This record gives sequence, structure tokens and C-alpha cells, in this order.
Amino acid sequence: MLNQCVLVGRVKMLPTTKQTSQKNTVAQVLLEVDRNFRNSDGTLGSDIFQVTLWKGIAEMCIDNCKVGSIIAVKGRLQANIYETDKNKTFYNYEIIAEKVSFIS
Repeated sequence: MLNQCVLVGRVKMLPTTKQTSQKNTVAQVLLEVDRNFRNSDGTLGSDIFQVTLWKGIAEMCIDNCKVGSIIAVKGRLQANIYETDKNKTFYNYEIIAEKVSFIS
């Protein structure tokens, strides 16, 4: 089995950080990635992904990421499933970063 993804895009929002109860740093950053095809009006569309960064990777991104910076993220896709009191199911996906490279 394989769960791996690679994204290259622009930082949309500065990383938000918090400390876990075990004193680990965790951060989340929004990454805007262009699609590889043009819309009907001739412009490139984009997708925005939530990327979760842990420990050293989180601290490195906090120090180096700026809005508009281009970064590459290698990681895995994690699916979170939530069920409401009314038995409605919601799915949320996020990328858990394993490596981040700063391109600009």
C-alpha cells in the first residue's frame, strides 16, 4: 500500500501554531496549487490544501514561510471522518508533511 503526495505551490496564509499537551509544536499552512489545465475563460484554476506540519518541520516553516512563498511538500494524505448527532457524515482531508523544501 502507498499513501504519498507531492505538492508545489504558494503559501496562502502564514502558518498557525499551537503546542500539544506533550509540548510538540504543530502548525497548519494553506497551500495554493495551480491546476494543470485552463478554465473556460483561459485562466488557470487552483486548489487550496491544508497542510499539517509537526515538530521541526513546523518550526522551520514558521521561521521561513511568508505569504506568496513557493514551497514543495512531500507527505501523506490523511482522511478524518466526523459524524454528527443526526448521523450525517463529513469527510475532511489534510496533507501531513514529511518534508518541506523552500523554492523561493
